[in-house]
Amino acid sequence: MIPHACPGCGQQLGRAAGLCAPCRAGLHVRLETHSPLRATPAPHLITLGRYAGVNRRAVRELKFTGVRDLAGVLGGALADGLPAHWNIQAVIPVPLHAARQRQRGFNQADLLARAIARPHGLPVHAALTRTRATRQQARQHAADRDDLHGAFTVNARELPRGPLLLVDDVLTTGHTLIACRDALLQAGVAPDDLSYAVIAR
Repeated sequence: MIPHACPGCGQQLGRAAGLCAPCRAGLHVRLETHSPLRATPAPHLITLGRYAGVNRRAVRELKFTGVRDLAGVLGGALADGLPAHWNIQAVIPVPLHAARQRQRGFNQADLLARAIARPHGLPVHAALTRTRATRQQARQHAADRDDLHGAFTVNARELPRGPLLLVDDVLTTGHTLIACRDALLQAGVAPDDLSYAVIAR
C-alpha cells in the first residue's frame, strides 16, 4: 500500500490517512463573532481558522482527492470546541445537489457533521435538500458566484426542534450558508436556534 502523506506538511503517514500529530495539534477552534450569518455579534460560528495553510490543503484533499479520514480529524477538532452553552440538539449538514454527490461519491459536509455529532451523542438530520445545481462556489470569484436564493428546501419530517448546528466545509462570502439559513428560518426555525460550524473561512 502506498503511504499517505500529511496534507499539512507532507510527512508520510503509513496506512493511516489524515494529518500527522504535529498538524493535528495545530488545529484550534475559534469562536467567530463577525460573519454574514447573524445580525447580532454574539458568537455563533466555530471554525478552525482561515482558509490557508493546513486548513486549505486538508479541505482540498478531502473534497477533491477523497481522503475521507480527514473529515473525522477535522470534524473531531470542531467537536472538541463546540460550546456547551449552545445546547445543540441536532446537527444539519449542508447538502450537495444529487448530481454532484453522485459525481463525488460523498458529501463532505455530511461526513463533517457526523464527526462533530458523534462524541456529543447528537443526531444528524438531512433536513435540507439542494434542489438546484450550481457551480462550485469556492472556485468562483465573489462577483461571479451563483445566486443561491431558493436553491434549498426543507424536509419538514427531518427538521428537529431546539438549537441546531449547520455544518459546511468552508465559509467565504457566506452565500451557501445564508441560503440554507433562510430556508430553515422560513420553515419556522428561530434565528437564535441556529449556530454554524465550518473548517475554515
